[in-house]
Amino acid sequence: MNEILDFHTHCPVATSALISVDPREFDPRLGLCYSVGFHPWHGIDRLTDEDYELLDRCARHPQVLAIGETGMDHLRGAPLDCQREAFVRHLRLASLLGKPVVVHCVRAAQDILSARHQAALDSVPLVIHGMRSGERVARVLLDAGCYLSFGEHFNEAAVRLTPLDRILLETDESPVDINSIAAAVAHALDLPPEQLVAQVTANARKLLY
Repeated sequence: MNEILDFHTHCPVATSALISVDPREFDPRLGLCYSVGFHPWHGIDRLTDEDYELLDRCARHPQVLAIGETGMDHLRGAPLDCQREAFVRHLRLASLLGKPVVVHCVRAAQDILSARHQAALDSVPLVIHGMRSGERVARVLLDAGCYLSFGEHFNEAAVRLTPLDRILLETDESPVDINSIAAAVAHALDLPPEQLVAQVTANARKLLY
């Protein structure tokens, strides 16, 4: 069982990490862990049934532990109705396979939660990646049962609000080392970094295995 500290990265050779890839680029390397999904920026209004069949096949690969990233973005990407449809299709697949969903969410927290609820998929675990929003949005997401994944840039009030058993860490596309991010978040929480690292890896293990 791989121990995951970096819950979301695009680095193709990252270890102790969940590597996010588009299904059309999925070429797994032995010993690495992946999430697969169609990003809301990348032509989701042009996806075909064949694309979703590819997603389904990739999602069933034993090295794929989560679905995503997928989600909704009010500032960029396809029309919001297309983003919503794609997001719900990812949720349905995640529900079928019993896997969590890594969520791209930009000014769309209510849209994300509404889409999940209206599709009757409230039990699907959501991990809001790259969480930068403040305490108000964090509270809405936490009240809905979401996990929050913090990267290089984060809001300290949101971090302090988040229960320790729902905090995750990530590098995304940042060159900053995951241990440096862990140290910064631990400082915001007034915790020893090693305590936070142990908690975050336990959180990832609970979600993924």
